[in-house]
Formats: sequence, structure tokens, C-alpha cells
Amino acid sequence: MILLPIKSRTLAMIAVIAPLLILFIYVALRSGPLAPVLVTLTTVENKAISPAIFGIGTLDARYTYKIGPTIAGRVKQVNVNVGDRVHAGQLLGEMEPIDLDNRIVAQEATSKRAMASVLAAEAQTQDAVARKDFAKIQAKRYEDLLSSRSVSAEAVDAKRQENKVAESSLAASKANLEAARQELARTHADGGGLSQQRTNLRLIAPVDGLVASRDSDPGTTVIAGQSVVVVIDPKSLWVNVRFDQLSASGLQAGLTTRITLRSQKGHAMTGTVLRVEPFADAITEEILAKVVFDQLPVPLPPIGELVEVTVALAKQPSAPVIPNASVQRIDGQLGVWAIEDGDLKFAPIRIGATDLDGNVQVVEGLKAGQKVVLYSQHALKVSSRIKIVKQIPGAPTSGSKP
Repeated sequence: MILLPIKSRTLAMIAVIAPLLILFIYVALRSGPLAPVLVTLTTVENKAISPAIFGIGTLDARYTYKIGPTIAGRVKQVNVNVGDRVHAGQLLGEMEPIDLDNRIVAQEATSKRAMASVLAAEAQTQDAVARKDFAKIQAKRYEDLLSSRSVSAEAVDAKRQENKVAESSLAASKANLEAARQELARTHADGGGLSQQRTNLRLIAPVDGLVASRDSDPGTTVIAGQSVVVVIDPKSLWVNVRFDQLSASGLQAGLTTRITLRSQKGHAMTGTVLRVEPFADAITEEILAKVVFDQLPVPLPPIGELVEVTVALAKQPSAPVIPNASVQRIDGQLGVWAIEDGDLKFAPIRIGATDLDGNVQVVEGLKAGQKVVLYSQHALKVSSRIKIVKQIPGAPTSGSKP
């Protein structure tokens, strides 16, 4: 009589708990930690891709002219402003001469004095030549008289000595004349140097260009070599680009590029790789290159603007291709999660060229027609249970069909 209520109560509890336990197990297997991982698949395709690499660079001018004085001085005037177009030979500004004009006048006076010294030395030389000729004639005449015993030997020796003195005097006069001429040449050279310095006080545009910077204003004292005005050649505009070394294989001069200025987003221009720099950046692990425009942008963008550059590489032959999103790195090994006979298996691969559409060539490890996991809801393991779906909520939409 007492056991019957207990059995009835037990059966009632079992009847309630059993469905709950079954529901719990069902929920755990369907959406809990034991639930299968949702995955989308893609098929390995055998096709050719056109790889490209992407880089960021800055706009720069190949030819930049920093125009300033060759000696220290004070800026007298600047005739141009930033943004002005200038022509070759145009006067951009001028430096104050200070005492340079006075030094030129003094040098001219020194040159005139040196010229007078040359004339005096020439006159002395002519006089020495005349004295030497006369002494030579006298010495010859006395030697003839000695043969007829009309004069003494001592008189002949005296005339010979006078001849030698005249020759020495002539040599000294010629030396003085040469020294005077050298001094005249030196003064002319000094005068020419001062005149050139005076000319260099005029800041002249060397080429047709654009004023990019005005570094000094009138009244400013600048040193030799310091720029007053910076002029660039707009025709020499190019882009200094940096490419990741890992993806820069095949980069070379002559390849076509697509250039997008940061200020003209959505508007691409064409260009060409002019050269690849022989030195890479070991710190940032980037390769440097110079890219030129096929046609210069109008209006001219500011120097230093950021530029996006896409370089089209040579088209690759047909090979197995998968989306880059399916590539995983597990325990330091590159591979994909492949589906073989309905089972999940990690397949190591070796990849080749990639394109900007997210496709990557598989050099080794996969064949065309194989199914691989494109996206997964959670990180996968070999023991993971999976469920293949067309789209995982929140995952990117893929055009590949499983």
C-alpha cells in the first residue's frame, strides 16, 4: 500500500525528466559545443590568373632645383610666390651686394695698376735689349781693335764684362715683365671671380617649372648653398612606391600600372614602372620602385600626396586556383581543409602567384575538382564535425559554388 505512491511518483518524475534530457542532448548536438561547425565549400579550379601587386607611394618630382646664393648674404627681393609658373632665365629674386660693388671697383683699379706695371716692365725690357745690343757691338769692335793692337787687352775685357752685365740686366727685365704679366692675369681672374659672384646674386630660373617653395623673404640673411626658392620640373613628376617583398616577385621596369591619387579616389590613371631600386628597405621589408605617369594629371597634384599603385604582372599559365580565404596556417604549416570521402582533412599546400581578386595558385598539394573549406563558423580540427551550408551568417559572400 505504501510502495504504490512511490512508484507512481518515480514514474512521473521519469516521464518529466526524460524528455528534458533528450531535449538537452538534442540542443547540445545541434547548437551547443558538440554541434557541427558550419562551413562553406569551394571547388579547386584549373585556370590562368593575372597576378598584380599593390603598393603605397608618394608623389615626388624627379628634378628639384634649390636656387640660392653661392656666398652668404642678405635677400634683397623675391619676385615669385609658391605656385607661380616660371620660365628658364626668368629673374626669381636678388641678393644685396653689400660691399661687392666696392670690391669690384677696387679690383678694377688693381688691374689697371697691374697693366701699368706691365707697360713699365716692357719699357725696361726694351731698354735692356738696346743696352745689351750696344754692349755686344762694343765688345766685338774692341776685339777687332785688339787684333790690330789699337787697344789694350784690359779694355777688351772691360767691354766683355759690360756685355755680360747687359745680358743679365736683360734677363732680369724679362723676368720682371713676366711677373708683371702674371700679376695682371691674377688681377683679371680675381675681377672675373668678383663679377661672377655679382652675377650669382641674381637668382635665375634654370628651367621652365613651378615654384614649389619660397624659403626666404627679403631681409633674411642666408648662407652659401641655402635655398631661397625651390623650383620643380612638373614634367618630371613620378611616384615613389613601396611594395611588400613577399608579393613583389616579377616586379620589373616596363610593367603597366594603375595609379590612384588619394585626392581623386575612384579615378585611376595609367603609368609605367620606370625602374626598381637596387636597394630595398630591410626595416620595413619593402621593395622600392619609381613609377611615371603616361599622362600628367591636370591640375598638378601637391607634391607628397599619397598614391595607390597597382602593378599588373605577367599572366600566369593555367594551374589549380583557390580563394585566398581558404588558406590556413596550422602549426606553422600552410594548407587548406579538404573534404575527402566526406571526411575533413588538412592538406598541406605550396602556393604561387596571387591576384587582387583574392585568387591564389596552388603549386603543390591540390588538384582541380577537389572540395575545400572556404569559410568556417569556428576554427576547425581533424575531429571537428561539420555541416555544409551555402552561407554562414556574418561571413563574406563567395561567388564560388560548392
